[in-house]
Amino acid sequence: MGRAAAVMFQGTGSDVGKSLIVAGLARAFHARGLSVRPFKPQNMSNNAAVTADGGEIGRAQALQARACGVAPSVHMNPVLLKPQSETGAQVVIQGKVWGNAKAAAWQSLKTTFLPRTLESFEAVSEQADLVLVEGAGSPAEANLRAGDIANMGFAEAADLPVVLIGDIDRGGVIASILGTVMLLEESERRRLKGYVINKLRGDVRLFDGGLAIITSRSNLPSLGVIPFFPPASRLPAEDSVSLLPTAPADRAKPIKIAVPLLGRIANFDDLDPLLAEPDVALEKVPSGRALPGDADLIILPGSKATMADLAELRAEGWDIDITAHLRRGGRVFGICGGYQMLGRRLDDPRGIEGPAGEVSGLGLLDVTTEMTGDKTLSEVAATHIASGMALRGYEMHIGRTEGADRQRPFLRFADGRSDGAISGNGRVAGCYLHGIFAQDDFRHAFLAAIRDRQASGLAYEAEIETVLDGLAQHLGRHLDLDRILEIAHGR
Repeated sequence: MGRAAAVMFQGTGSDVGKSLIVAGLARAFHARGLSVRPFKPQNMSNNAAVTADGGEIGRAQALQARACGVAPSVHMNPVLLKPQSETGAQVVIQGKVWGNAKAAAWQSLKTTFLPRTLESFEAVSEQADLVLVEGAGSPAEANLRAGDIANMGFAEAADLPVVLIGDIDRGGVIASILGTVMLLEESERRRLKGYVINKLRGDVRLFDGGLAIITSRSNLPSLGVIPFFPPASRLPAEDSVSLLPTAPADRAKPIKIAVPLLGRIANFDDLDPLLAEPDVALEKVPSGRALPGDADLIILPGSKATMADLAELRAEGWDIDITAHLRRGGRVFGICGGYQMLGRRLDDPRGIEGPAGEVSGLGLLDVTTEMTGDKTLSEVAATHIASGMALRGYEMHIGRTEGADRQRPFLRFADGRSDGAISGNGRVAGCYLHGIFAQDDFRHAFLAAIRDRQASGLAYEAEIETVLDGLAQHLGRHLDLDRILEIAHGR
C-alpha cells in the first residue's frame, strides 16, 4: 500500500479555528466511509488527554480522533509542550515526559525531535486512507522558522500540500493571509494549494470582493468561506486563549459555581459539562476580581504547576475568599492540582515543579501531598462512593496524597484503589480523577447535593456527537470537500 493521502492545515495565527475545522472535516470524511486520522506534529497546551496506549496528547487531537471514530494514540501528537511558566514548558515526546525546557533552549532542541515526529506520522498514515494534519500558530513567524517542526518545516520534511486558514472575525483577514504568503520562502509558497476564510458573521456575499483581492494577489484559490458556527462552543476547548473570564453569575440560575482562573490551569474542559447545564451559572473569575460571595460551590481546577498556582491564589487573596465562603456554609471541590492545594502541605523534595522544598496548603483537608517522579497516566472506571454512581475518567498527575481525610475517599476505582478525600463536615472534597462531570447521572447527583433540582436531561456525550455531526455538515455546505480531497491526493 502507498502512503495515505494527506493535507496540512496551517493558520495565519493561533485560535483561527484550525483544530475545529480539522475535527469537522474528519467527521465529514469519516461519514464518506474513509479511514481518517488526525495528526499534529507539535502542540502547546495544558489541556491534555490520556490515550489508550498510556500516554498523553493535546485535547484537540483526542477530539479529532473521536470525530474519526477511533481511539486517540500518542502518535497523533508526538510533541506536546505543557507550559509551566512564562518561559518554560514540560516536553512530552510520543506521550511520555522527556523533561523541561526553556523557550530559548527549545528553539535549538526542537529539530532533534523531527525524526520521531516523522516516525509518528508514518505510524498514523499506515492506518488511514486520509490524514488531516494541523499546524501550530502561524508559519509566518519567520524568526522561529529555523528548525521548525510545527508548520512549514514539517510540511517540507513530510512533503505535504498546505491549506491556509484565516479568521475574519478578528479583523484584517486579507492582510493576514497575504502577509503570511509574502513571508514564506518560495519553496513553501509552492506548497500552498488554497485558503479558507473562517468565522464570517453576516452575509457571505459581502466578502466576495475580499476573496477576489486575496485570490488575485496570492494566486491561490478560495476553498470556501465558513460562517460562524455557534454550537462549536460546546466542544472541548484546547487553547487557554479560549478560556475567557465570564460575567458575574446569572442570578436567575439557582446553582452558582465559581472557578478562579489560575495562571497554569490545566484540563479545564472538566468544567464544560457544568457550563452546559441550564440551571448552573459557572463564573470563571480572573485575576483582580474577588470570588463571588453568593457562590454555592468553588471549584479549584487542575494545574500544571500546583505550587506556583497556589502562590498566585494567595497573592490574589482568593484563599481569604474561600475561607469566608466556607464560613457562610459554601462548598469547595478540588480536581487534581486543586485537590492537592486543599491539603495541609505540599512537598517537592526532588524539585519537580521548581526549586526543591515544601509549602503550606490551604489546610481545608487533612492530607499532605508529596510530588513524586512518576507521572500517573491512565483511563479508569470508578464509583462515586456517596451516590453509588458509575464514573469514567482519567488520571494525569504527579504526586501522592495521604492523610486522615483519605479515610473518607471520594471515589473507588474498579481495581479497588480509593481516590480523593472529604472533610469531616462534608463541605470540602477533592480527587484526582478528570472528566467526572461528563457522566450525566453523577453530575446530577453532585449538583442535587448542593441544591435540590430536577435532572435537566442533558446528555453531555451525546451532545458532543451531535455537534460534531452538525459541524461536519456545516463544513460540507461551505467548503469544497472534493477539492480538499484532491489536494490531499496530490492532484
